Amino acid sequence: MTRWLIDGNNVMGSRPDGWWNDREGAMIRLAQQIAEWCWSHDDEVVLVFDGREQASVTELAGGNLSIRFSGRTGRDAADDVVAALASPGDRVVTADRGLRRRLPAAAAVVGPRAFLDQLGR
Repeated sequence: MTRWLIDGNNVMGSRPDGWWNDREGAMIRLAQQIAEWCWSHDDEVVLVFDGREQASVTELAGGNLSIRFSGRTGRDAADDVVAALASPGDRVVTADRGLRRRLPAAAAVVGPRAFLDQLGR
């Protein structure tokens, strides 16, 4: 079984769909898409966002999906959480070069667009 660590803000930012106008709504949409994808497999999935916890987002967690918030704002807030959680063999979804450098060598990196394509299948 594989564990997926998803840099939620990085994935949201990869599609210019106006997410910045409704950040919470964009988090909910992404979390819902990932929750539905989780029904198709047993891999553990951890979705991480920057900032304070949003109950409207975390209520979508369950089964093999957990949703975390960094608890603080800032450019690398969620990156710090993902880097701390990452282990060899994990799949990390991000395009952030700084985060990629902080991951264990044996962690696989999946780009946001490839991951979003996978969600759409």
